[in-house]
Amino acid sequence: MNVTNADNQVDKIAAAAQKILAIPESGPGLCPVRDILDRIGDKWSLFSILHLGSAGSLRFNELRKRIDGISQRMLTVTLRMLEADGLVTRTVYAEVPPRVEYCLTELGQGLLGAVIEFGNWASQHAPAIAQARKSFAAREKVEAEG
Repeated sequence: MNVTNADNQVDKIAAAAQKILAIPESGPGLCPVRDILDRIGDKWSLFSILHLGSAGSLRFNELRKRIDGISQRMLTVTLRMLEADGLVTRTVYAEVPPRVEYCLTELGQGLLGAVIEFGNWASQHAPAIAQARKSFAAREKVEAEG
């Protein structure tokens, strides 16, 4: 049996995925990858990272206006979580009225590259995903009727 470059690539990808998914010795439920992905994998975190990455630094209300549909409370919670994880810096200026700006840290900038890659993938594959959803809904409808 001949092994092709494509087979080798699939094996490398599978090995990389298995390495990421490996449960650490500390036990199940403490996987650092899962913890981090749970924290940054929501849409508000991703959009916050993208907007801060594109703008450099933004005031709270500027960021809120750019992220369609986010509430003040949700943006506050999201920014606090990103700050706690070392991805965002919050700078308070001693002015009247007080001015607060948010920007990505070096760690956040590193994550921005992956978020952009994910966004590019999503944009590129959006039509195929929309078609798959449409086909799935049609099959579900036929199964429900029959």
